[in-house]
Amino acid sequence: MKTIINALIVVEGKTDINFLSSFIEADFYEVNGSSVKKEDFDFINKYLSRGKVILLTDPDYPGIQIRNKIKENCPNVYEAFVRKEFSIKNNKVGVAESTKDEVLNALKNAVNFYELKNNSKNNLKMSDLYELGLCGREDSFYKRKYLSEKLHLGFTNSKTFLKRVNMLNIKKEEILEVLKDVK
Repeated sequence: MKTIINALIVVEGKTDINFLSSFIEADFYEVNGSSVKKEDFDFINKYLSRGKVILLTDPDYPGIQIRNKIKENCPNVYEAFVRKEFSIKNNKVGVAESTKDEVLNALKNAVNFYELKNNSKNNLKMSDLYELGLCGREDSFYKRKYLSEKLHLGFTNSKTFLKRVNMLNIKKEEILEVLKDVK
C-alpha cells in the first residue's frame, strides 16, 4: 500500500519520480536537473496558492543549488532532506538512490523555513556555536552533521545551521541535550 502525501513533491528528474511513485501517492514535479526555468517557478507558485509543496532534491552540490534557486523564487515551500550516506548506490548520489524509509522519514520531517523565519523568536548567536563546539574546532563538522541529522535541518555550514536553528526556535539547552549522545 502506498503512502499518501497531500502535496506536490518537487524533484530533480524522472528517475526520482519513478522511484518515489513506487511507494508514494502524491503529485510530483521534475525540474529537469539544474536547468530550473521560469516556467518551473511559475508552476510551483501556482501550486503553492492551492496546496503544500515539498522540495526533495539530491544531497549533493547541484541539489543544493536547485533547492536554493527554487526557494529564492518560491519562498513558501517545505524542505525535506535525505541523508547522503543513505542515498548512494553504484557511485551515484541522489533521491532515486535512497531507501524508502529514508525518503519517508525525510518527508515526515519536512520543514517550512520561510514560515518559521517570520515567527522566529530565538536568538542564538555565532558565539553560542563556538561555545558548543559547533564551529571553530576540529570536530565541529561532525557535531553539526550529527545535530543536523537529528534535528532534520539538512546538511549545513555553520552560518546556515545557526539560521535554521533560530528559525526553528531551538534553544541552547535542546542542542546540549542532543549533543550528549555524540561520542
